[in-house]
Amino acid sequence: MIEVSRYLLPNGLKMLHHFDNSTQMVALNIIYDVGSKDEEPSQTGFAHLFEHLMFGGSVNIPDFDTPLQKAGGENNAWTSNDITNYYSVVPRQNVETAFWLESDRMLELNFSEKSLSVQKQVVCEEFKQRNLNQPYGDTYMLLRPMAYKVHPYRWPTIGKEISHIENATLEDVKTFFYKHYAPNNAILSIAGNISFEDAVRLTEKWFGSIPKRNIAARNLPEEPEQKESRFLEVYRSVPLDAITKAWHMCRRTDKEYHSYDLLSDILSNGRSSRLYRHLVMERKMFSDIDASITGDIDAGLFVVTGRLNKGITMEDADEAIKREVSALMEETIEKQELEKVVNKFESNHLFSNINYLNKATNLAYHELIGQAEDINEEVKKYWDITPQDLCRVARKVFREENSSTLYYRAQ
Repeated sequence: MIEVSRYLLPNGLKMLHHFDNSTQMVALNIIYDVGSKDEEPSQTGFAHLFEHLMFGGSVNIPDFDTPLQKAGGENNAWTSNDITNYYSVVPRQNVETAFWLESDRMLELNFSEKSLSVQKQVVCEEFKQRNLNQPYGDTYMLLRPMAYKVHPYRWPTIGKEISHIENATLEDVKTFFYKHYAPNNAILSIAGNISFEDAVRLTEKWFGSIPKRNIAARNLPEEPEQKESRFLEVYRSVPLDAITKAWHMCRRTDKEYHSYDLLSDILSNGRSSRLYRHLVMERKMFSDIDASITGDIDAGLFVVTGRLNKGITMEDADEAIKREVSALMEETIEKQELEKVVNKFESNHLFSNINYLNKATNLAYHELIGQAEDINEEVKKYWDITPQDLCRVARKVFREENSSTLYYRAQ
C-alpha cells in the first residue's frame, strides 16, 4: 500500500507526498497537463520542444543543470501525446535546490532568440536521427495519420514535419508557455525521505507566489468510429520487410483498458507468448514481433508490429497475424495462461513502485487521470478480469473494419 498525502495551493497547484525512509534521496516529479494533442495542426512538436526549452534557463536561473549537479542531483524529462513530465532527484539535505529550480521554470522561462535557436537545432537533429535516418523510424509518422483522421493523435509527439519546429518564433513559444505551463495545470509529486510538513512548507515557499493562469478547457475533436479497413504500402532502404497493424481501442480511464493490456501481454510478453511461440519459433515467419497498446488518455491504439524473415511474403505474414488475433476472439483463454500474465504484471508493478522516483511519477499520473490512491487498486483490476472478458474485448477490437495496416517493404 502506497500512502499518499496531498495539499492544494491557492494558485491551483496540486501537491502529492509519499514518505519513504528507505532512501536518503527525494524525487520531485511535475506533470504538466499538456502534450502533443494540445498543439495546433500547423505548429506540431511544440510540447516536445518545450521539454528541451525548460532546461535552457529560466527567468532567474540561467543554467538549470549546474546547481542541481552541485547539489548531488540529477534530472530528466519526457513528452507524450497527453503530458509533459519533468523530474529532479536530490539528496534529502539539498532538497530545497530542486524546489527552487523547478519553481523558477514554472514561473517563467528565459525566453531568448539564442536559447530558442539552440533548442530548435537539437530537436531538429533528434527528428532526423530518430524518424528520418533510422531504419523503420517513420513507422508511426505513417501509421498515425492513417488510423486517426480528426483527433490530434494523428501526429507523433516529435511533430508532423521539421518545418513546424524550424519556423517556430519566440512569440509562438511564449504563447504556448503561458497557455499551458502554470501551477493550475500541473501536479507536483514528492516522494522520498522528506516529511509532509517540510514538503508543504517548501512547496508554499517556492511555488505559492506563482500566479495561476488562464488555462482554456480542452475541446478536442472525437475520432469517429472507423468503419473500413485502411492500408498503406511504402518502400524504404531497410534490411527486412516489416508489417504494422493497428486497431482502435478504449481510453486509459475506461474499465476495459486493463483487458486490452492483458491481451497485448498474452500475444507478446516474453518467449512463451503466443506471437513469439507460433510465429517466431514454430513457423519462423518473423525475426521479431511485438504487440502493445499506446496507453493514451483518449482512445488509443492496439498495435502489432513485426519484421519478416527472408522469403516470407507480406501477405502471408498479414494472414498469420490475423489468425492469431482471431483465435483470441473465438476461443476462451485458459485460466493458467491468464494467471501467468497477471502474475508477471503484478511482479513488475510491485518492483517498479519500490523505487521512490517511480512512485513520484506514477502517483502524479494517477492523480491526473483520477486520483493518486488508485495506484493501490491496479493489481486488483487485473486479477478481476476473466477469460470471458478478454474474449469479449477481443471481438470488439479485432474487427477487420477497425484495422489500419502498414506494409513497410525493403527496397
